[in-house]
Amino acid sequence: MSIARSFFRDEHEAFRASVRRFIEDEVLPHHEAWEEAQIVPRQVWRRAGELGLLCPNLPEEFGGMGVDWLFNVVVIEEMAKAGVTGPGSGFMVHSEMAAPYILTGGSDALKREWLPRMARGEAIGALAITEPGAGSDAKAIRARAVRDGDDYVINGQKTYISNGQNADLFIVACKTDPDAGARGVSLILVDANTPGVERGRNLKKIGLKAQDTSEIFFSDVRVPVANRLGTEGGGFAMMMTKLAQERLTQAVRSICVAEVSIEQTVSYTSERKAFGHSIADFQNTQFTLAQLSAETTALRVFTDWCIGRFLDGALTPVEAAKAKLLVTDLHCKVVDQCLQFFGGYGYMLEYPIARAYTDARITRIAGGAAEVMKQIIGRDLFNQKN
Repeated sequence: MSIARSFFRDEHEAFRASVRRFIEDEVLPHHEAWEEAQIVPRQVWRRAGELGLLCPNLPEEFGGMGVDWLFNVVVIEEMAKAGVTGPGSGFMVHSEMAAPYILTGGSDALKREWLPRMARGEAIGALAITEPGAGSDAKAIRARAVRDGDDYVINGQKTYISNGQNADLFIVACKTDPDAGARGVSLILVDANTPGVERGRNLKKIGLKAQDTSEIFFSDVRVPVANRLGTEGGGFAMMMTKLAQERLTQAVRSICVAEVSIEQTVSYTSERKAFGHSIADFQNTQFTLAQLSAETTALRVFTDWCIGRFLDGALTPVEAAKAKLLVTDLHCKVVDQCLQFFGGYGYMLEYPIARAYTDARITRIAGGAAEVMKQIIGRDLFNQKN
């Protein structure tokens, strides 16, 4: 069943066609090699920037196209449908997570220094929030930023940093007041070439293999106070606001993968024979895929509703948490049950369903674990009651 999506206009569909050409011509032929290398070459980023695929919704004065966020959605969707998780995930971190922090909290000088380069693909952005002892609980971070005149001196360690090897800049969450809890967290933009910044190894993962993921170490890194995003101690509040966008983008990606996985499975089971019949002829196949299709249709409608809310500036953190919780759970369920219909072929990485399966699991962790989403939703429910 195809859902009518009224918010996309002709210009969005024309842009969608250009994104598909980029994927077909410049990504798909090389993606397997990038998975082996565990990184997407920088020239691919620059080419994406030339075509307007990076940070398209940035204002023109800061290097973007000045278009609405639906252009960003088009990039996320087409990357997800094609299964190109290297640039797909890396671009999403860059455009939907790093750039918005700078646009919202950075000084005019910071915006002019970094955002045009990010839009052109000349500077790659990353978030440096997660630590070995602080994952979904961002208040528990231990990295310190100590004020010294007009500078901060940063010490600490970050891990699981997407784009970590390629990144030219990190948005670093630090404790500027270790005794103030969440109100002691600040966000600071750090040039990756600053003395004292050290990249660890490129981490090996079970999925998202083409996207570089690293440990990052900060040892007496001196950064101007002017590089702080927002107010001192205002970092956690800013993260809570921006995490809604991050969680929505996770849902946008996941619902597309669920839809494509079902389409691929319908096609495969219609052709594959067993016991003298196509696999699609068996009631189990039809009932399983019918159930998955119904659930995916329902969550497609909810995801698009959330997109509309975000465009109106009305999406709440609780709504985003609900979308991420439900859609990423469904994403994992769909690829697992669809893979079963492929039999042994489904375990071979040459089949898209196998890659979809290995890439899916992180979605229930990244951007806030499923359990944290439930905590956010539950807290809201009981706060309403009280």
